[in-house]
Amino acid sequence: MMTPIDAQLDLVIERELTVPVSLVWRGLTEPDLLKQWFCPKPWGVSDCRIDLRPGGEFYTVMHDPEGNQYPSTACFLEIEKEKHLVWTSVLVTNYRPATPAKDTDKECSHLAMTAIIDLEPTSSGTRYKAHVMHNTHEQRKAHEAMGFHEGWGTTITQLEELLEQKQI
Repeated sequence: MMTPIDAQLDLVIERELTVPVSLVWRGLTEPDLLKQWFCPKPWGVSDCRIDLRPGGEFYTVMHDPEGNQYPSTACFLEIEKEKHLVWTSVLVTNYRPATPAKDTDKECSHLAMTAIIDLEPTSSGTRYKAHVMHNTHEQRKAHEAMGFHEGWGTTITQLEELLEQKQI
């Protein structure tokens, strides 16, 4: 299923990874692995819960180098093992509406977004595509200005390096 890309509202990043789809899927869906790559270093993830089902919780606590913590709860919408993963920040577990963010919220917690990750096997590994949808052009621009391409690009590289190194 392909979701149309709206250039005014969406951000997209695509990469060819040198590891098989099965490993990329594990990196995306196993909390112990996700905690090792999900934010650009020197940031990190100190806690992660993944209830991998439609309506299931996707919870992370990111922390900056000073130790400040940034919890985030999202809701999985669609899951097709080793192919397609969708979650949104506007809902929490069991499709409950998320508490509206305040302008004073830190980092990306004020962004309303839905992330669509598509994986496809290639002869040398995996084609990875992240399509991140926003509800307004201002939200998209804010996410891009925060370093979307650099940040998500860095984390994808971290994921690939982790999976190459571990060969789990």
